Amino acid sequence: MNWTAFDTWIVVTGALCAVACALPGCFLVLRKMSMMGDAISHAVLPGLAIAFLVTGTRASVPMFVGAAVAGLLTALFTQWIMRFGNVDRGAAMGIVFTTLFAIGLLLIRRAADHVDLDPDCVLYGAIELTPLDTLGIGGLDIPRAALVNGAVLLVNLAFIAALYKELKLSAFDPDLAGTLGFSPQFLHYLLMTLVAVTTVAAFESVGSIIVIAMLIVPPATALLLTRRLLPMLGIAATAAVLAAATGHLAALVVPGWFGFQSTTSSGMMAFASGLLFLLAWLFGPEQGVVARWLRRGPVEPEPLSQTQTKTT
Repeated sequence: MNWTAFDTWIVVTGALCAVACALPGCFLVLRKMSMMGDAISHAVLPGLAIAFLVTGTRASVPMFVGAAVAGLLTALFTQWIMRFGNVDRGAAMGIVFTTLFAIGLLLIRRAADHVDLDPDCVLYGAIELTPLDTLGIGGLDIPRAALVNGAVLLVNLAFIAALYKELKLSAFDPDLAGTLGFSPQFLHYLLMTLVAVTTVAAFESVGSIIVIAMLIVPPATALLLTRRLLPMLGIAATAAVLAAATGHLAALVVPGWFGFQSTTSSGMMAFASGLLFLLAWLFGPEQGVVARWLRRGPVEPEPLSQTQTKTT
């Protein structure tokens, strides 16, 4: 295996993308809204396609605007169906995201005739190709995807830092947040917009399907290791970086063990996230299966009752 600067940029881009997704993903997990990330990552496709058809370009600003609008509509439609359709949140999200996803696929097929757009790239990403599209900054050729994901990461950090107390309170006790004058609904829609923009930034790198793993698995891993919000954010970011690095390394090494030539780095990054979650689930210091078994100790066999010891 020959590690090159090309591989380094793939890992950097993947890490920036994964951390940018993991930070808002922590609040989705705490709010028990993990599937909303799935819904938004699929439902923003119509916004992307419409932006392509209207502007005729893949410029970042129209994409983000289209994604933000589609993300807000996903949250609004879900709330309306829950309220007026008298169905639970899971069913409402299923109705909204499957319908919008189907519309998005049809529009993307239409947009592909007019814009240089690969639907497979939107769905699965092409992180291996991101180092080829670079921008010169300070004498360095930096992949555009790394710059986009890095910028979104900074926006997410600023958002969490500015509204940390409000986000924390609305995640753990939305009724108290409303009583104290915070607007849980406003924070909800603001978070959904942020998730939508983050999802679009990740499309080119990991696609709309793999991004779900980036949004949910590192935060779920962190939640197994801590019950405090600030450490959870740090652990989720660390798990995201580890998944990006080990995932790309595994994509280079593991296929050869089974006689294959290669596999996708984004898919291996998602797989690495799953392995990290499995390790936390098994060996976590408090919530881990092994730790709980050790605290309980071996189970003593129950003594036989008198009726069981009687012989006929």
